[in-house]
Amino acid sequence: MTDDRTLRQWFVEEVLPLERDLERFIARHCRVRDDVEDLRQETYEHALIGAQRGFPQSTRAFLFSVARNLLIDRARRDRIVSFDRVADLDYAVEMDISATERAYTARAELRRALVGLEQLPPRCREVVRLRRIEGLNIQQTAERLGVGRHTVERQLTLGLRALANFMLGGEARIHRGSSTSLRRKGSK
Repeated sequence: MTDDRTLRQWFVEEVLPLERDLERFIARHCRVRDDVEDLRQETYEHALIGAQRGFPQSTRAFLFSVARNLLIDRARRDRIVSFDRVADLDYAVEMDISATERAYTARAELRRALVGLEQLPPRCREVVRLRRIEGLNIQQTAERLGVGRHTVERQLTLGLRALANFMLGGEARIHRGSSTSLRRKGSK
């Protein structure tokens, strides 16, 4: 446990000089501009609680990790996570090279998924977005789009297959014919 005087000194000397960068980081990734100050204060609170157990090796990395985690928690609570928001989340922390590579690869894959999503036909894209991004269930999605549950299930299956195909280097094309319908056509 760290005594209050040492904790205050650490905060003033190590954390407060990072305030401007921290606010910019939060503002860049926060939907509501009025929440920036609240998130900054919450970041400070969590950083102080964590530092009571021991000071971090890198105050900057620690502080920005706390802010990043709070932003992610807030996005989870909102239950609507923008792919763009997560894809562009700039960690701004000192990471080792392998962590940097993993983060870069993950963001690149997320951007590729967004491009693939845009390739889908409008209804299919909307079904995938509502089900997988907004987290609506089949019934809610059907009601919102004014279609039947079966249509939602079929569009989701087609959309996810096309998206997976695109992620593996394909063209994100929807293949509507099944093996059953092909057999029927061939037998006529």
